[in-house]
Amino acid sequence: MTLECKICGISDIDTLNFIINHKHPPKYIGFIVNYTKSKRFVEIEKLKQLINIEKKKSKFVAVLVKPKKDILEKIKFLDFDYYQIYDCTPNEINLIKEKYNKKIISALTVGSKIDLIKYKDFLPYSEIILFDSKGYEKSMNFDHSLLEGIPSNFKKMIAGNIKIDDISNFKNKKYIIDMSGGLEDISGKKCKSKIDKFLIEVNKL
Repeated sequence: MTLECKICGISDIDTLNFIINHKHPPKYIGFIVNYTKSKRFVEIEKLKQLINIEKKKSKFVAVLVKPKKDILEKIKFLDFDYYQIYDCTPNEINLIKEKYNKKIISALTVGSKIDLIKYKDFLPYSEIILFDSKGYEKSMNFDHSLLEGIPSNFKKMIAGNIKIDDISNFKNKKYIIDMSGGLEDISGKKCKSKIDKFLIEVNKL
């Protein structure tokens, strides 16, 4: 089984072209759509231009934090394959899924074992469950060992300040690896050399 991955927080066409045309492109590419606190946030007009591109083997993901109707209406005709949603109830996610006919990545922020139990409520409305830290734009860690014992009968994505050197730890684990901050240079911009190394390391597994 080849390990799948997602590169998140893409905000410029040069980096996007590099990723899409890589010999080992990621399965998923994420764009920060409505969370203005993030340095990776993309304004709607720029977003329209940015994703107007042949995706080839990758799927595009709109990352949304408690989205309101106005932003959902603005992006409904954009070529996103998935909506990755934070801070919504299962019922709210179900309404979004039904109205906009998108595949859903339900994002759960994890601080302790208690937080993990919530995934069961989101399963009926989600193609993927993302387990992330509570840091949002701050790229914080959480203890990934908390996920041990979680059933393997649904697709799981894992984030939380993962580094390239951590990739080998996920060998034989059925997780989709989601990276953003670990692929950036000291200025906070995506680094092609780090992206290249990450995609090669993932492909090895």
